[in-house]
Amino acid sequence: MEGPPEEPQPEKGSGTVLALVLAFAVMALLAGVLLLAQAGVMASRAASAADLAALAAADAARGISSGEPCAVAASVVEQHGATLTACEVVGGEVAEVATELERPFLLGVATGRARAGPPP
Repeated sequence: MEGPPEEPQPEKGSGTVLALVLAFAVMALLAGVLLLAQAGVMASRAASAADLAALAAADAARGISSGEPCAVAASVVEQHGATLTACEVVGGEVAEVATELERPFLLGVATGRARAGPPP
């Protein structure tokens, strides 16, 4: 004896599809968050390199340390894995520095700018 024929179940397997879509959405969200976190870290590193280079260049410009200010700044920036893109000594004692961090990065190059001089 056979029972009544089974009725089609149009929603069979929809839970699996929903779980896969939700998993993909969560993974895409995590990838976006990690990308933004990486951007923040890279920007912070570029800014730190610029800050330290500007301080070193200002010290050299004031005669506190030896060397030509922009050469000293370039050395400091290089030690931090960045590139010096601009260096200018203003008024004989104030150094303005710009840096780039050229690591592989999906959102572009991280940049930093800093200005340092004698205490007020």
